[in-house]
Amino acid sequence: MLNQYKTILSQGETEIVEKKSRFIATVRPVKSEEEAKQFIDEMKKKYWNATHNVFAYQIGERNELQRFSDDGEPQGTAGMPVLNVLKGEDIKDTAIVVTRYFGGTLLGTGGLVRAYGKAAKEGVLAAGIAELVLYAKYEVVTEYTESGKVQYEILQEGHVLFDTQYSDKVVYIVLVKSEEAEVFEKKMTDIFRGSTPFEKQGELYGVWQEGELSLLENEKI
Repeated sequence: MLNQYKTILSQGETEIVEKKSRFIATVRPVKSEEEAKQFIDEMKKKYWNATHNVFAYQIGERNELQRFSDDGEPQGTAGMPVLNVLKGEDIKDTAIVVTRYFGGTLLGTGGLVRAYGKAAKEGVLAAGIAELVLYAKYEVVTEYTESGKVQYEILQEGHVLFDTQYSDKVVYIVLVKSEEAEVFEKKMTDIFRGSTPFEKQGELYGVWQEGELSLLENEKI
Protein backbone atom coordinates (compact mmCIF):
# COMPACT_ATOMS: atom_id res chain seq x y z
CA MET A 1 0.00 0.00 0.00
CA LEU A 2 1.19 3.48 -0.82
CA ASN A 3 1.57 5.81 2.16
CA GLN A 4 0.57 8.81 0.07
CA TYR A 5 -0.61 9.48 -3.48
CA LYS A 6 -2.74 11.73 -5.69
CA THR A 7 -5.84 10.65 -7.55
CA ILE A 8 -9.31 11.73 -8.68
CA LEU A 9 -12.34 10.69 -6.63
CA SER A 10 -15.20 11.80 -8.85
CA GLN A 11 -15.83 12.62 -12.49
CA GLY A 12 -15.19 16.10 -13.80
CA GLU A 13 -15.82 17.78 -17.13
CA THR A 14 -14.86 21.06 -18.74
CA GLU A 15 -14.76 22.65 -22.18
CA ILE A 16 -12.39 25.07 -23.89
CA VAL A 17 -12.46 26.63 -27.35
CA GLU A 18 -9.37 27.18 -29.48
CA LYS A 19 -9.84 28.85 -32.90
CA LYS A 20 -13.46 27.67 -33.02
CA SER A 21 -12.54 24.04 -32.22
CA ARG A 22 -14.30 22.74 -29.10
CA PHE A 23 -12.30 20.57 -26.72
CA ILE A 24 -14.36 18.73 -24.09
CA ALA A 25 -12.31 17.04 -21.37
CA THR A 26 -13.94 14.34 -19.25
CA VAL A 27 -11.97 12.92 -16.32
CA ARG A 28 -12.92 9.83 -14.34
CA PRO A 29 -11.32 7.68 -11.60
CA VAL A 30 -10.61 4.11 -12.76
CA LYS A 31 -9.25 1.14 -10.84
CA SER A 32 -8.45 -1.15 -13.77
CA GLU A 33 -7.74 -1.11 -17.48
CA GLU A 34 -11.16 -2.65 -18.07
CA GLU A 35 -12.80 0.30 -16.31
CA ALA A 36 -10.70 2.70 -18.37
CA LYS A 37 -11.72 1.04 -21.63
CA GLN A 38 -15.40 1.06 -20.63
CA PHE A 39 -15.15 4.76 -19.88
CA ILE A 40 -13.48 5.48 -23.22
CA ASP A 41 -16.15 3.49 -25.09
CA GLU A 42 -18.83 5.38 -23.19
CA MET A 43 -17.37 8.73 -24.22
CA LYS A 44 -17.04 7.62 -27.86
CA LYS A 45 -20.71 6.69 -27.89
CA LYS A 46 -21.72 9.93 -26.18
CA TYR A 47 -19.69 12.02 -28.61
CA TRP A 48 -20.17 9.76 -31.62
CA ASN A 49 -20.21 12.70 -34.04
CA ALA A 50 -17.00 14.32 -32.74
CA THR A 51 -13.94 14.73 -34.95
CA HIS A 52 -11.66 13.02 -32.42
CA ASN A 53 -11.93 11.29 -29.02
CA VAL A 54 -8.40 11.34 -27.66
CA PHE A 55 -7.66 9.46 -24.43
CA ALA A 56 -4.97 8.73 -21.88
CA TYR A 57 -4.93 6.87 -18.58
CA GLN A 58 -2.51 6.01 -15.80
CA ILE A 59 -3.20 3.11 -13.43
CA GLY A 60 -1.33 1.34 -10.63
CA GLU A 61 0.73 2.13 -7.54
CA ARG A 62 3.80 2.64 -9.72
CA ASN A 63 1.84 3.81 -12.76
CA GLU A 64 2.36 0.39 -14.32
CA LEU A 65 -0.30 1.02 -16.96
CA GLN A 66 0.13 4.10 -19.13
CA ARG A 67 -1.84 4.20 -22.36
CA PHE A 68 -2.84 6.93 -24.79
CA SER A 69 -4.28 7.42 -28.27
CA ASP A 70 -4.12 10.32 -30.73
CA ASP A 71 -7.30 9.01 -32.40
CA GLY A 72 -6.35 10.30 -35.83
CA GLU A 73 -4.61 13.52 -34.79
CA PRO A 74 -0.95 13.90 -35.91
CA GLN A 75 1.28 11.56 -33.90
CA GLY A 76 2.37 12.99 -30.56
CA THR A 77 0.06 16.02 -30.67
CA ALA A 78 -2.90 14.77 -28.64
CA GLY A 79 -2.71 11.62 -26.50
CA MET A 80 0.77 12.25 -25.13
CA PRO A 81 0.02 15.83 -23.97
CA VAL A 82 -3.03 14.45 -22.15
CA LEU A 83 -1.00 11.67 -20.54
CA ASN A 84 1.67 14.21 -19.57
CA VAL A 85 -0.89 16.02 -17.41
CA LEU A 86 -1.34 12.83 -15.36
CA LYS A 87 2.39 12.11 -15.31
CA GLY A 88 3.33 15.66 -14.39
CA GLU A 89 1.13 15.66 -11.27
CA ASP A 90 1.66 11.93 -10.67
CA ILE A 91 -2.11 11.39 -10.61
CA LYS A 92 -2.89 7.68 -10.28
CA ASP A 93 -5.88 5.55 -11.29
CA THR A 94 -7.31 8.19 -13.60
CA ALA A 95 -8.48 8.32 -17.21
CA ILE A 96 -9.07 11.36 -19.41
CA VAL A 97 -10.94 11.62 -22.70
CA VAL A 98 -10.60 14.88 -24.63
CA THR A 99 -13.23 15.19 -27.34
CA ARG A 100 -12.62 17.59 -30.24
CA TYR A 101 -15.15 19.13 -32.57
CA PHE A 102 -13.17 20.69 -35.42
CA GLY A 103 -13.97 24.36 -35.94
CA GLY A 104 -12.59 24.78 -39.43
CA THR A 105 -9.21 26.33 -38.58
CA LEU A 106 -6.04 24.20 -38.40
CA LEU A 107 -4.14 24.62 -35.15
CA GLY A 108 -0.79 23.19 -36.25
CA THR A 109 1.18 20.67 -34.21
CA GLY A 110 2.16 23.14 -31.49
CA GLY A 111 -1.38 24.44 -31.23
CA LEU A 112 -2.78 20.92 -30.88
CA VAL A 113 -0.30 20.02 -28.14
CA ARG A 114 -1.22 23.16 -26.20
CA ALA A 115 -4.97 22.74 -26.70
CA TYR A 116 -5.13 19.07 -25.67
CA GLY A 117 -2.83 19.66 -22.73
CA LYS A 118 -4.81 22.69 -21.57
CA ALA A 119 -8.14 20.87 -21.88
CA ALA A 120 -6.84 17.87 -19.92
CA LYS A 121 -5.44 20.10 -17.18
CA GLU A 122 -8.70 22.04 -16.88
CA GLY A 123 -10.58 18.74 -16.71
CA VAL A 124 -8.41 17.50 -13.87
CA LEU A 125 -8.94 20.75 -11.98
CA ALA A 126 -12.70 20.43 -12.51
CA ALA A 127 -12.65 16.91 -11.06
CA GLY A 128 -10.42 18.00 -8.16
CA ILE A 129 -7.10 16.42 -7.25
CA ALA A 130 -7.31 14.46 -4.01
CA GLU A 131 -4.25 13.76 -1.85
CA LEU A 132 -4.69 10.38 -0.13
CA VAL A 133 -2.66 9.69 3.01
CA LEU A 134 -2.57 6.30 4.74
CA TYR A 135 -3.28 6.81 8.44
CA ALA A 136 -3.25 4.56 11.47
CA LYS A 137 -6.35 5.39 13.52
CA TYR A 138 -5.98 5.42 17.32
CA GLU A 139 -8.32 5.85 20.24
CA VAL A 140 -6.51 7.46 23.17
CA VAL A 141 -8.28 7.50 26.56
CA THR A 142 -7.11 9.87 29.30
CA GLU A 143 -8.23 11.42 32.56
CA TYR A 144 -9.38 15.03 32.45
CA THR A 145 -6.39 16.05 34.56
CA GLU A 146 -3.99 14.65 31.93
CA SER A 147 -5.98 15.59 28.82
CA GLY A 148 -4.30 18.94 28.21
CA LYS A 149 -0.83 17.44 28.27
CA VAL A 150 -1.85 14.52 26.05
CA GLN A 151 -3.53 16.81 23.53
CA TYR A 152 -0.48 19.08 23.45
CA GLU A 153 1.84 16.14 22.73
CA ILE A 154 -0.43 14.81 19.98
CA LEU A 155 -0.55 18.15 18.20
CA GLN A 156 3.12 18.91 18.87
CA GLU A 157 4.08 15.86 16.86
CA GLY A 158 1.93 16.98 13.92
CA HIS A 159 -0.68 14.23 14.16
CA VAL A 160 -4.34 14.84 13.31
CA LEU A 161 -6.69 15.17 16.28
CA PHE A 162 -9.73 14.03 14.32
CA ASP A 163 -12.31 13.94 17.11
CA THR A 164 -12.68 14.45 20.88
CA GLN A 165 -15.31 12.67 22.98
CA TYR A 166 -16.18 13.54 26.57
CA SER A 167 -17.68 11.16 29.14
CA ASP A 168 -16.18 10.12 32.46
CA LYS A 169 -12.87 10.39 30.61
CA VAL A 170 -11.59 12.18 27.52
CA VAL A 171 -11.28 10.12 24.36
CA TYR A 172 -9.15 11.40 21.49
CA ILE A 173 -9.45 9.94 18.01
CA VAL A 174 -6.03 10.44 16.48
CA LEU A 175 -4.83 9.91 12.92
CA VAL A 176 -1.15 9.09 12.61
CA LYS A 177 0.65 8.70 9.31
CA SER A 178 1.20 4.98 8.86
CA GLU A 179 4.98 5.20 8.78
CA GLU A 180 4.94 7.15 12.09
CA ALA A 181 2.74 4.69 14.02
CA GLU A 182 5.56 2.95 15.91
CA VAL A 183 7.05 6.24 17.08
CA PHE A 184 3.60 7.47 18.14
CA GLU A 185 2.95 4.36 20.24
CA LYS A 186 6.31 4.74 21.99
CA LYS A 187 5.56 8.40 22.68
CA MET A 188 2.16 7.59 24.17
CA THR A 189 3.66 4.83 26.30
CA ASP A 190 6.20 7.32 27.66
CA ILE A 191 3.52 9.94 28.38
CA PHE A 192 1.38 7.42 30.26
CA ARG A 193 4.42 6.16 32.15
CA GLY A 194 4.35 2.64 30.78
CA SER A 195 0.61 2.05 30.63
CA THR A 196 -1.10 1.88 27.28
CA PRO A 197 -4.58 3.48 27.35
CA PHE A 198 -4.65 3.67 23.59
CA GLU A 199 -5.82 1.28 20.90
CA LYS A 200 -5.04 1.07 17.22
CA GLN A 201 -8.29 0.71 15.28
CA GLY A 202 -6.84 -0.16 11.90
CA GLU A 203 -5.57 1.80 8.94
CA LEU A 204 -7.48 3.84 6.40
CA TYR A 205 -6.95 6.54 3.84
CA GLY A 206 -7.59 10.16 4.67
CA VAL A 207 -8.39 12.50 1.79
CA TRP A 208 -7.09 16.04 1.69
CA GLN A 209 -8.91 18.40 -0.68
CA GLU A 210 -8.62 22.17 -0.46
CA GLY A 211 -7.22 21.93 3.06
CA GLU A 212 -10.05 19.76 4.37
CA LEU A 213 -9.67 16.16 5.61
CA SER A 214 -12.23 13.41 5.20
CA LEU A 215 -11.91 9.67 5.69
CA LEU A 216 -12.50 6.83 3.26
CA GLU A 217 -14.07 4.55 5.84
CA ASN A 218 -14.93 2.01 3.15
CA GLU A 219 -11.24 1.53 2.35
CA LYS A 220 -9.99 0.30 5.71
CA ILE A 221 -6.90 -1.83 5.46
